[in-house]
Amino acid sequence: MDTLFEILWRQHQIADIGDGIGLIAIDRVMLHERTGGVALKGLAAAGRHILAPAQAFAVMDHIVDTLPGRSDDTLMPTGKAFITETRAAAKAAGIRLFDLHDDRQGICHVISPEQGIVLPGATLVCPDSHTGTQGAFGALAWGIGSSEAEHALTTSTLRVRKPATMRVTVTGRLADGVGAKDLALHIIVLIGSQGAQDHVVEFAGEGITALDIEQRQTLCNMATEMSAFCAIIAPDDVSLSALKGRPFAPRDALWEQAVAHWRTLASHPDATFDREITIDAATVAPMISWGTSPQQSIPVTASIPLHNVGHPRETAANHSRSLAYMGLADGMAVAGEPIDAAFIGSCTNSRLSDLRRAAAIVKGRKVAKGVRAICVPGSKAVKLAAEQQGIAATLIKAGFEWREPGCSMCFFAGGESFGLRERVISTTNRNFESRQGPDTRTHIASPETVAASAIAGHIVDPRSFKNEVAL
Repeated sequence: MDTLFEILWRQHQIADIGDGIGLIAIDRVMLHERTGGVALKGLAAAGRHILAPAQAFAVMDHIVDTLPGRSDDTLMPTGKAFITETRAAAKAAGIRLFDLHDDRQGICHVISPEQGIVLPGATLVCPDSHTGTQGAFGALAWGIGSSEAEHALTTSTLRVRKPATMRVTVTGRLADGVGAKDLALHIIVLIGSQGAQDHVVEFAGEGITALDIEQRQTLCNMATEMSAFCAIIAPDDVSLSALKGRPFAPRDALWEQAVAHWRTLASHPDATFDREITIDAATVAPMISWGTSPQQSIPVTASIPLHNVGHPRETAANHSRSLAYMGLADGMAVAGEPIDAAFIGSCTNSRLSDLRRAAAIVKGRKVAKGVRAICVPGSKAVKLAAEQQGIAATLIKAGFEWREPGCSMCFFAGGESFGLRERVISTTNRNFESRQGPDTRTHIASPETVAASAIAGHIVDPRSFKNEVAL
């Protein structure tokens, strides 16, 4: 009996090449200016053309500044060239570009669902490791390299080694004040940062179907930090309603035909997975990372474990290096640790509901003295909605900087960053060394935990704030 992944693999496999490799039809290709422009220029230099330009989309998100009044000029010394060259290459190739001043601009994994580019059952690739975010809609979406992007653009196919399957079933519902980011970190701690390597992870169970579509995207986004090939959630009323009426989604009779097909996309009740994991939602608490890998995380109320009771696949040397880098020690409580900055944004947690939950925490309060707090919405649509609904005003009044959409501050690529050895609490997906700046110490957490910590001036359990403020 087939899993959802095997159904989609079979529907898209053009040929079995052998040795576990299939030639897979690619329905959508997304590009961004950091790596997508390289792919487009490579095709042009080779004299090749895009087979289906209507199915290819490019966006400005990675290199662009997020400061108000931004332009093609960037804080990254070579950033302007990435932007202008991608713009020229997209125009020459005849593909749709969501440019810097386009009302549809934003982070690629945020705007794709907003525009209805990703659809249930589709295959979608992008030269970005967190493309699996879009598996929340029942799509087979994964990250590729620039050379693979060239191949996908010119042939609408890719050679893919068939991954194994893993199902993570979440029983029960997450408690109030606990969200998808906390669940993701809980799972990563359980299985390790390499625990889903070469697997497609299907998330299932009541704890998943109870999540709204934006939290599902957060969970699938974080599957990359488990080293998953990609993640997927079977389409249902939640995901279908989120796509209905979107610009690139089917309409009218075609929509009804598509929905009838999409509702068949589910793992068979008797399907066998290569690996099964079951999580009791009641065991998940607000989480915070303490080290330099997402697997180095703990409940926000817990203390840093000793190496021999930490993750079994973590070496003592790596454990010690992470502690030294972060300026922490075994047995320390992370809660109460002073912070220099708080960041809400990235393709993980920059959607409207993320900002709304953060605003509920900070409403009527002020960011602690000495803390720099920044909010970067995931798209122009999110930014506009947050401004119209008073979410932006609440964050600004509390002391947050309100930015333009983009990936800025999620990773340090020579542009804007946090400072040397500053301690930052962040909604990003990675806490690697120097990820957000030179020797910056990043703690990843949910929007609620970031917002509460910004107000407190130190890392804090968000549940101590949430019940005090009217939503």
